[in-house]
Amino acid sequence: MPLVNLYKKLSPFQRVIIALILGISTGIFVGEPAGDIKVIGDVYIRLLQMTVLPYVLVSIIGGLGRLDSTMASRIGYRAVKVIVIMWLSVMATLLLLPLAYPNWETAGFFSTSMLAEPAAFNFVKLYIPSNIFASLSETIVPAVVLFSLLMGIALIQVKNKETLLTLTTNIGDSLMKVASYVAKLAPLGIFAISASAAGTLEVEELGRLQVFLWVYITAAALLAFVFLPLLIHWATPFSYREILSTAGEAVITALATGTVLVVLPMIIERSKALLAKHGMECEETDSTVDVLVPTAYSFPSTGTLLGLGFILFSAWYVGSPLGFDDYISFVIMGALTAFGSMAVAIPFLLDFFDLPADQFQLYLLGSVVTARFATGLAALHGFVVTLLVASAVLKKLRWHRMMQAIGVHLAVTLGVMIAAGFTLKSLIPYKYEGVQTFESMKSMNASANLDQYKELTPLGYFEQQQPRLEVILARKGIRVGYNDASLPYAFRNKDNKMVGFDVELLNQFAKDLDINLSMIRIEEGADEAELLADGSIDIIIGGHVITPKRALKMAFSDAYTFHTAGLLVTDAKRDQFSDLYTIQAMKTLKLGVGNSKYYQDMVKEYLPNAQLTEVNNVRQFLKGNYEDVDALIYSTESASAWAMLYPNYSAIIPKGLKLRAPVAFVLPKGQLDYVQYMNTWLKLKKENGLQKKVYDYWILGKNPEAKKPRWSVMKDVLGWL
Repeated sequence: MPLVNLYKKLSPFQRVIIALILGISTGIFVGEPAGDIKVIGDVYIRLLQMTVLPYVLVSIIGGLGRLDSTMASRIGYRAVKVIVIMWLSVMATLLLLPLAYPNWETAGFFSTSMLAEPAAFNFVKLYIPSNIFASLSETIVPAVVLFSLLMGIALIQVKNKETLLTLTTNIGDSLMKVASYVAKLAPLGIFAISASAAGTLEVEELGRLQVFLWVYITAAALLAFVFLPLLIHWATPFSYREILSTAGEAVITALATGTVLVVLPMIIERSKALLAKHGMECEETDSTVDVLVPTAYSFPSTGTLLGLGFILFSAWYVGSPLGFDDYISFVIMGALTAFGSMAVAIPFLLDFFDLPADQFQLYLLGSVVTARFATGLAALHGFVVTLLVASAVLKKLRWHRMMQAIGVHLAVTLGVMIAAGFTLKSLIPYKYEGVQTFESMKSMNASANLDQYKELTPLGYFEQQQPRLEVILARKGIRVGYNDASLPYAFRNKDNKMVGFDVELLNQFAKDLDINLSMIRIEEGADEAELLADGSIDIIIGGHVITPKRALKMAFSDAYTFHTAGLLVTDAKRDQFSDLYTIQAMKTLKLGVGNSKYYQDMVKEYLPNAQLTEVNNVRQFLKGNYEDVDALIYSTESASAWAMLYPNYSAIIPKGLKLRAPVAFVLPKGQLDYVQYMNTWLKLKKENGLQKKVYDYWILGKNPEAKKPRWSVMKDVLGWL
């Protein structure tokens, strides 16, 4: 009972903070098992999302419908103009936030998401609802907002609308009550989310999240102490000090309670008092305040828009920053999705920009801090919008000074974000470990027995007359040739052992036949067809592609994977080469290609304006020995591996480039039994899942066995597990 009484005495803010602390402590104490309570957090999230769109619908319709035509025409244009200018200013601020994200070297394995088609910007579906109920069920926020705006504007002209207005008010109040009931579950929801995150997130992920929090807090401070009060100070009769002192109580109250709704009466009262102090109180300004404060509450505020900065952070976090061409979509989509809550907007935008959906969990973990700043900013936003529009109604708003204030704010933000970037990079420890990660990769399973084979030796005359498969079985060994620069198919790791996708498959092949492996490197320029024919080697591995001319001289197994054509470029050129049509429009374009004329001709079909340079050694290109080559056409799967070793390069697939090449083992020509057996074996390994496991490990970098369990007090200190 004493604990229950103590809990009742705590404010909602205190309860949430305690839940956050307890959740993080539980996650650290329990470790990965804490991830099992993630389902409770998911339930809480869905309950939060449940009332958002219906509330947006009725609140916008009711808020606009209460206006009469005279008042609407007098206030509407000025209000829309002020709000849109403020929105664009805040969105411009967000675009400066990535300047503060440290320029850490990042690179990773190939990802199948690189092959996914980017979400098409379907303006009609996103903004024009053919069926509002379908838009509601599919959470298409922009369409719901547009429908609500049109309904609200139309309702202004409708007679006998009081019944509908009463209905929207009652539904809105009911939804707010439901939301308040859900809000009481906030401590439980936050506890589950934070415990799950703290128990399962890697230390590096938590370290990167603090980058978002510091940048967010810095941006919030700039908006609260530079942008919003400066607009008032420069563009209206009110002073910088007046707006901060007048809004202070409401801002702190909203920050403490976590909602702006409770301070709406306070905003109305203080705004009217400030207008009266400057002799600006009249029927027009009173009507402006009475209508604008509750109506503006339904629209995105500065605090709400700031939360959208998480999308830019998430793109940086996963190593795929939004390109310049994505910024327009971000500004438009961000402003419209912000009409709902961040619980709806963030997942929608993550999906729209092809970012991992599980990033939303990171957002929720940080939102315990950011939501409070957002609420405080929203309260201050209410004051500023109301006073700006009221001044505009009386023609006392100096528009040119307002634009100057915005310019000063953006200039200050630019400088602060650049400085923050240097500061965060120096204060937050980070070390790129991609090279060590890749070079330390080992075989998934125990290696087959190895035979020493240092010098290429042809088979004797009589052995050459026998079927190659019989020779291999009789010898109890298979001679495997490989080339240099065959990442991640065949290479030597830091322990000087042959590993890779192809090596893994051949290891299993040798074990299945109970034979040994003999590995030997083939020198560049060697006649591979002759080496296969005379029995110096029995098979060539290393991610070889099939071409018509090579198939005349050598046999190929069935394809067991594919090379996806992409580009290997420096990080600085990544955005320039992100789209095929942009590349095609380049007047001077020099591309590196391999020595296969078959694929060179394909490249010319896509890029007829490109000047091609043959690059036979990718490492020389990465070392900068081909300074005149802008980018290298290369297998994206291989390029991703090389980019891990040279993180100042990126592997990308330009939008619009769709070219795949089959990868197979190279076998002696004329040995049909051998080829058929290899094809049968590959099919068997595809059906039993080995090929997928090997692909996931060597190409995608997925290795569940290598992932060490998270450190926890219960396991590592107390030894309870």
